Amino acid sequence: MNKIDTILNKTSFTKEDLIFLINLKNKNKIQKLYKKAYKIKRKNVGKTVYFRGIIEFSNICEKNCLYCGIRKNNKSVNRYIMDKKTIIDSALWAYKNDYGSLVLQSGERTDDEFIDFVEDILLKIKEKTSGKLGITLSVGEQKKSTYKRWFEAGAHRYLLRIETSNKELYKKLHPKNHDFNKRYKCLKSLQEIGYQVGTGVMIGLPYQTREDLINDILFYKDFNIDMIGMGPYIIHKDTPLAKNMKEFKKNTQLELGLKMVALTRIFLKDVNIAATTALQALNPIGREMGLKAGANIVMPNITSIEYRDGYKLYDDKPCTDENSEKCKSCLKNRIQSIGEKIGYNKWGDSPHYFKRVKGSY
Repeated sequence: MNKIDTILNKTSFTKEDLIFLINLKNKNKIQKLYKKAYKIKRKNVGKTVYFRGIIEFSNICEKNCLYCGIRKNNKSVNRYIMDKKTIIDSALWAYKNDYGSLVLQSGERTDDEFIDFVEDILLKIKEKTSGKLGITLSVGEQKKSTYKRWFEAGAHRYLLRIETSNKELYKKLHPKNHDFNKRYKCLKSLQEIGYQVGTGVMIGLPYQTREDLINDILFYKDFNIDMIGMGPYIIHKDTPLAKNMKEFKKNTQLELGLKMVALTRIFLKDVNIAATTALQALNPIGREMGLKAGANIVMPNITSIEYRDGYKLYDDKPCTDENSEKCKSCLKNRIQSIGEKIGYNKWGDSPHYFKRVKGSY
């Protein structure tokens, strides 16, 4: 038996195992990795794909992250914030189309007006759907008291990507006034309040090593993370970090992204993992490839079409000209084409979360 078979036949994996697997170059061996991850996915979370209809309701951001297309200092962005009615109408569309769950995402703001705005949206969505629509928030670093208000108003999942667990690399991705420890404490606060907590990293960054990526997976484990939203780094031409990406190869970024999905699945087993839009930006069937490598969540864009061009975190973002109805039909066909089914009218919560809160870990 060769080394890859010996490793993949294990029931638990060491850091050295993961480093070996992420460095695989042979295509047949990489396919073995994906097949193993898919087998573990089927056993632990099934073959149901859960939709998270994403509403990108504002691109106004206080942050100046060096990789992000909507960073505060990017003057080429036309800033917007949707009115409450438009946001709620999009949420009701998701509810009426049996999505079961949505994500409210925006640039980061911490002012009182924004905090009240988000709270009011949550309360109205909960009221109009009789509490039946699951809600994930992804609106950045906030005070613990703010997270608590939003939790009580109806959000039960929160995605806050750490971007990298390497503190020194984090410094290279952010201005000096951005603090890794603050972000870490936010994740702790979310966990303490009772949220299902999601995080993730960018994959294939300048300065990043393969060992950094394995350490990211170990970070998910150590932090007891419930949901993973990670994807390949894709440059945005109007950002400082893009200038430091000496060579951007789509196929390299895609393969590394898929390896990370697979390795996270075989190591963590029962977490929710998103097949991100960034995978599709690198390959038209990138999201399907992500599902076959171990992901079980898809986030179709249900943002009103007139706003989609304004929310480009990276270049060549797909589906910006596709309305919600067309996107739903397209995704249904894509998912069925790989033998999976869609979990309509289900929140699709992370199995790991329920074990964590019961103290099974």
